Formats: sequence, structure tokens, C-alpha cells
Amino acid sequence: MREPTDFASKPDIVIGTTDYERLEGLASSFETRLPSVTEDLLTELSRARLVPDGALPADSVRMGSVVRFRTDATDEKTLQLVFPGDADIANGRISILTPIGTALIGLSAGQSIAWCANDGRRHRLTVVSVSQPPLVGGGPELQSPDRGWS
Repeated sequence: MREPTDFASKPDIVIGTTDYERLEGLASSFETRLPSVTEDLLTELSRARLVPDGALPADSVRMGSVVRFRTDATDEKTLQLVFPGDADIANGRISILTPIGTALIGLSAGQSIAWCANDGRRHRLTVVSVSQPPLVGGGPELQSPDRGWS
């Protein structure tokens, strides 16, 4: 069983309105298949400060962001946060519908958060840097972070 989360110990997060709307719909559509992950995502969305997409700070993790982070269990990793259909861990793309993906959304460089892995163990991650992929066709281009983003 997953431990309840405490808002007081979580950092402030910011999410753009487009991501918010898409993620809320995504969580609702996966609610019966992945109840604990979607509950965590909905909790994060409910505590986020919503801003217009154009007002998001450049170093905030949003959908499509390339994030360099470290955890108490691993060295630094670089992953791109994507929707489930674009997930490909071998190419560095992690789904928002994973515990670590949900933990990352809305954080900014320098922030840390506790998160609960699938096995129930609690970890802490710290965002080292965030970069945004180039826009292609009005949205983030989903490609491997090894393509020169830093």
C-alpha cells in the first residue's frame, strides 16, 4: 500500500493550462487501470499553480521537457517526460504515468521531492536542470534527449 502524501513537505509546482487539461483527461481515462498512479497525478495537479502556457518558467518540468535529475538511489539521469504512447525507456523517454514521471511534473531546477516507487519504497529526487525541446508543429518534438539538448 502506498503511503499518503503530505502537501506541506512538497515543493511548490507550476503547470501550464494545456498540460493541466491534457493530464487531467489522461488521469481520468487510466483511473481504473492504474489507480494509484493516476491518484498521485491528480493529487499533483490539484496542488499545482496553474499559469498560461506562455508564462511557464523555462526551467519548469512540463510535458516534453528533458530533465536531468538525481535520486537517493541512483546517479544523475537524463530523461524526457512524455505521454504514455511516446514512452520508450531505452531512448530516454519516461511516461507521466510512472511514479517518477508524476513526481517530476511541475518541478523546477533545484527543487526536490519525495516519491514512492512501484515497490512501495520512498525516495527523494532533485532536479538538476530542465530544458525544453524545440517546438515542431506547435508542440514539443518527442525525440531522444541524446540529440544535443542540454
